[in-house]
Amino acid sequence: MTRLFVTADIHGSLNTWMTIEALMKPSDCLVIAGDLFDTRYGNYSHTDFQPEFIREAIQKRSPIYYVYGNCDVPSFFPGYGLTLEFTRFEKNIFLHHGHGTLPIPEKTDIIISGHTHCCFLEKKGSRIFMNPGSLTNPRNKVYTYGIIDRFKAEIWDLKTGHSLGAITI
Repeated sequence: MTRLFVTADIHGSLNTWMTIEALMKPSDCLVIAGDLFDTRYGNYSHTDFQPEFIREAIQKRSPIYYVYGNCDVPSFFPGYGLTLEFTRFEKNIFLHHGHGTLPIPEKTDIIISGHTHCCFLEKKGSRIFMNPGSLTNPRNKVYTYGIIDRFKAEIWDLKTGHSLGAITI
């Protein structure tokens, strides 16, 4: 695995899922900060809303790091939680959706959240905070995703293909 491909707030969009699959390298590991399926409020009559297809596709990926968002129904894709702690690149990472205040574990280096549909990347003290934004419905009209590798955390603009900012890890 060379990178973490970080996204959130897909909301069951097949077009977004296909975009993610096209952007990811075969060696990438997928990180999803919630609202992957939107089985709580999703519009089943819309042709782009395809949570079943995405569920089948994601089960073929390994490993993935995923947490439920406020629009996900856990029974649709059991086995995950509201938070997840894992280690990559010798960094402790805390993943959550971002709807609500949660205590951040003490030895966390990188905090990844979603929920706002707007990207965010900032270093506060020794911690990096990343929200990859949304490739489905960004509230600021900037379609974004995140990449974390051994050297940096970075936000990318889908439409321009340019980095919006990076922080050395």
